[in-house]
Amino acid sequence: MDGAARRRLVKAAGWGAALAPLALLLADAARHRLGANPIEAVLNRLGFWTFTFLVLSLAPTPLRLWTGLAWPLRLRRLLGVTAFSYAALHFSWYLGVDQFFDLQAVGADVVKRPFITVGFTALLLLLPLAVTSTDGWVRRLGFARWKALHRLAYPAALLGVVHFLWRVKADRLKPTVFAVVVAALLLARLRRRAVRPFGAAVDTPPGGK
Repeated sequence: MDGAARRRLVKAAGWGAALAPLALLLADAARHRLGANPIEAVLNRLGFWTFTFLVLSLAPTPLRLWTGLAWPLRLRRLLGVTAFSYAALHFSWYLGVDQFFDLQAVGADVVKRPFITVGFTALLLLLPLAVTSTDGWVRRLGFARWKALHRLAYPAALLGVVHFLWRVKADRLKPTVFAVVVAALLLARLRRRAVRPFGAAVDTPPGGK
């Protein structure tokens, strides 16, 4: 298999992984398998996959450092855009189905309920990353400025950890695992910056080129 075919296969697998949770959610909804509170079940699932894909989008560079694998870099942009898409669906479900587009109630929640405050802030941090995810924006901003902007993914992930921890009422295993993974990825990034020789390239472009 040549390099172009391998890249197409990797991208196809990435798209399949990105769409699979949504397809499963729709299938479970059609078969009435969302439990006694389907609104909350959908909200929770969309939130879980938002965070999962956000964490996965932070993993390619540490994986390259730890294992030498370069192919995950080709999925970084896809994973980031997927994370934002699930975040937008998560918030849209909360806004439209849970709150029936009651903007006053939503505004009050954002101001008064801390876990919603941090979750909404994380969504706002991801918005400019999704907008500037194309090669055209890399050229407009210049790679160095583009990369600096996209480091907002790290505070967004930290806020996601807080949102997840504050939202769950009993079983905190999943948010704790996420917190450990995010901490490890952030430490890997900080360690890389600390040991990188002066003048070395800060990273590779979003498509891993």
